[in-house]
Amino acid sequence: MRRALFGLPATALLLTAVAAAPALADPPAPPPAATARAELAALTVATPHSMDGYARAKFDIWASQPDGCTTRQEVLARDGKDVEDEPGSCQPSSGTWYSVYDDTTVTTVAKATIDHMVPLAEAWRSGADTWTADQRKAFGNDLKDPQLLIASESSNSSKSDSGPADWKPTNHAFWCTYSKDYVHIKAVWKLTTTDKEKAALSSMLDTCTD
Repeated sequence: MRRALFGLPATALLLTAVAAAPALADPPAPPPAATARAELAALTVATPHSMDGYARAKFDIWASQPDGCTTRQEVLARDGKDVEDEPGSCQPSSGTWYSVYDDTTVTTVAKATIDHMVPLAEAWRSGADTWTADQRKAFGNDLKDPQLLIASESSNSSKSDSGPADWKPTNHAFWCTYSKDYVHIKAVWKLTTTDKEKAALSSMLDTCTD
């Protein structure tokens, strides 16, 4: 497996490096629409907190995972196709990645950015400003929930720190999943919402057929 590179003999590393690495697992699945609607209804509506003190560094993103690879490398391996790593490394050297926000395929590793479904700044203004450093680190590197996904540079830049009240994927076919994932993350992490965001999420949930 891709994550068993360390400590292997040089010949084994070479053979491993030239083989395409399979994705290790599927991304976390979104909840059913009915569950998402119940989670949305249960979110607390509140005035956004101040951005005073906010910094991306406070979420310690792309931290090392137990296998020694970074969170970013884990997502690239998990969500890519025909991913090949640099010899003896977790770092992909080639592969393809699908950016569902804008229905495009990325073929350059450096351009396969990793997006936080609920932006870090949005998390800060909806409750993360009161968290401990460990809680923020866990949120910024959450592989258990549908929080991290591949995004093209243009879609990631377009979204920036916006939530669904101000930004929606250009790929309308993803609106259902986007809203379910977004609501679920806010519910799991007990983050607040606003009336405007809640209305936007409810509207996108209306596109679901499940």
